[in-house]
Amino acid sequence: MDPGAIVVVHVMNPHEKYWGILHQINPAGIAMRGLNLSSFDDWMRSAAYGDEAGLGLATMFFPLHRVERVFLDEPLGGAESLAQTFERRVGRSVEEWLGLFDAQGTGTDVAN
Repeated sequence: MDPGAIVVVHVMNPHEKYWGILHQINPAGIAMRGLNLSSFDDWMRSAAYGDEAGLGLATMFFPLHRVERVFLDEPLGGAESLAQTFERRVGRSVEEWLGLFDAQGTGTDVAN
């Protein structure tokens, strides 16, 4: 998984799930910009109403000993990925909404 990938991270102690943009993965842990998966629908609804000042994504780090699994946010069978659901409901891709891509689809540096 490369920086900029949209991922779902399962952590333990306590058990939680996070969704977001991967910044870095290394032997120390995982750095990402995201939110608790339980807040995803509220964040998407806020974005769909054009409330850019609503819920935002936080930059976070999980030590590797807390990380249970990391999944790419991708479609599975007939089910959409969370990013696809966001794009269908909001009308813009997650990357565009977050300013990771400009209107021409040119990526920006996710490490900053």
